[in-house]
Amino acid sequence: MSPTTPIHRAPDSPSARQTLALAGVFQAASLVDELARTGQVDTRAWETLINATLDTNPASFEAIYGGHPNNLRRGLETLEALSGRKQANPVVLRYGFSMLMLMNKLRSDTAMMDALGEKLAHAQHQAEHFGPTHENVIASLGEAYQQTLSTFKTRIVVQGDPTLLQTRMMPERVRACLMSGIRFALLWHQQGGRRWKLVFQRKALRRALDSFN
Repeated sequence: MSPTTPIHRAPDSPSARQTLALAGVFQAASLVDELARTGQVDTRAWETLINATLDTNPASFEAIYGGHPNNLRRGLETLEALSGRKQANPVVLRYGFSMLMLMNKLRSDTAMMDALGEKLAHAQHQAEHFGPTHENVIASLGEAYQQTLSTFKTRIVVQGDPTLLQTRMMPERVRACLMSGIRFALLWHQQGGRRWKLVFQRKALRRALDSFN
């Protein structure tokens, strides 16, 4: 987003911020599924996730996702299924909830948080030279995920085309996407998001989703 691009002011409420952060989680889940099955992803959705992962000190909450809710449209559409309005893709939902679980494990592991911070700083430095979606940056994000979050006993097993998942840069892209989901999961928790709320506050989620349509 250029400095002159106006930022769309999303409804400023805890529920709205939680919904946008959660949309980031499930956008990552959706893109992991798409990558694993087709090898392709929506460019806008992908760039939003990677930029958010690299921007660990954003100027504002809106800046995290590029200033407009439509940058998280894929995730918002997935939340429509989570809220009960649309048919859910069980694989995407499993990825999303697994990311939330890994985020909770990460929060309780200070050493891993510190190590992850160092690895993200390295990726940020690369992004300044090559651009955020350059394969060197994606490889660093994928490596950061592999060396930290994937070492937990609870791991995310990605389903898809086995041949496709072994092609050049595909494992790194999938892991970078998973890393972005963890980034948004941490943001969701920081904004007051909790898993039990997803069960008991579906009406609030639907109202928040309506505000972005």
